[in-house]
Amino acid sequence: MGLFLLEMTLSMPTTLDDLLRRLMKNNLFRDREKLRPDYVPETLPHREVHITQLAQILLPSIVRGARPSNVFIYGYTGTGKTAVTRYVLNWIDSRLNESPESPYRVKTVMINCTNNDTNYRVLRALNEALGIKIPFTGLPVAELYERFKKTLDSRMTIMIVALDEVDSLVKKSGDELLYKLTRINSELQNSKLSLIGITNDLNFRDYLNARVRSSLGEEELVFPPYNADELRDILEHRAKLAFYPGVIEDGVIPLCAHMAAREHGDARRALDLLRVAGEIAEREGASKITIEHVRRASLEIERDKAVELIRTLPFHSKLVLAAVYLLRDKVGGATTGEIYDIYIRLVKALGFEPITQRRVSDIISELDVVGLIQAKLQSRGRYGRTKYVKIRVSERALTEGLKSDELIGGYIFEGGTPGLRRR
Repeated sequence: MGLFLLEMTLSMPTTLDDLLRRLMKNNLFRDREKLRPDYVPETLPHREVHITQLAQILLPSIVRGARPSNVFIYGYTGTGKTAVTRYVLNWIDSRLNESPESPYRVKTVMINCTNNDTNYRVLRALNEALGIKIPFTGLPVAELYERFKKTLDSRMTIMIVALDEVDSLVKKSGDELLYKLTRINSELQNSKLSLIGITNDLNFRDYLNARVRSSLGEEELVFPPYNADELRDILEHRAKLAFYPGVIEDGVIPLCAHMAAREHGDARRALDLLRVAGEIAEREGASKITIEHVRRASLEIERDKAVELIRTLPFHSKLVLAAVYLLRDKVGGATTGEIYDIYIRLVKALGFEPITQRRVSDIISELDVVGLIQAKLQSRGRYGRTKYVKIRVSERALTEGLKSDELIGGYIFEGGTPGLRRR
């Protein structure tokens, strides 16, 4: 938010009417929604093989009125898993229900398990996909399952259920619902159900019970990361849909592709970079999107990601991060022992029970893995090895993230003791 306000201040028009007139003269975006990750274009460059593979798994069974195999799809974020699945399911919905050859209706539904991360919410979404209204809370999960099963079996329907980011459901609620859904066909007389599980977690299968693992993983698809050339093709295709001709400076699309290729070939990252660069240029009233706009977009996206990550950290992880922040001026970084001492002072001042130093050390490693801090082991000769910790994100992002917690932010930045308060 701070970077956005700074940019707006530097280029602030004299009145809000001036701002509105300038934005109404937009000569950059034709349709910015075409750069959103949830937009599914008519063609998906460099995923034609995966589209065919998924269709070959689903279609032969459907046209014969049989149950398609369950499918497990995995790969890094932004590799096209969701887009390909949605593309194939949209095609199945639009084409097969028009075919008079099959006695079965085909129903597809895609559920994002990040938003629907409990068994109740998933079953509620499945029921509502069949037109059954379910309250937000109040019914037993077993009742929801029975309603869904009974209604589905009365429809003579082949239902394909795609659970996007299915790891979020399993990590929060366990795999019992997955087990029920993979076995539901033995309880159906007139309808059939097939599952597609989609995850970014390459170790997700380790969380599953062996019986679920064998049922869900009847077929598997792996999506490799995009390389820089493939990302450039994707961006050029989307840019034609999203921008007016001639508004993108040479070098902008290759730079976005190169930056995203360094992060596991993440197409979402590439699309976000191009969109945010366009929005920065639009706010400035620029006639072209430049390389400088891309670099500033990268900083803005990184800051936003870091702030959101800090906001969602558990309480004690935020306190450990706050301790690192308070020791940010230590030359060479703070040691684990120094961080623990500050953590103890913070947690006691806030009236909570501290966790062990071993657990704090684990949290430091976790914060290092997600990129919020940098922890390096250094040799001290006969004194052994010591871990030194530094902040890895911008101070602005870190303070904004910590301030989102009223208790911690209020104590560190507005109250507390002189030794712990920000100067």
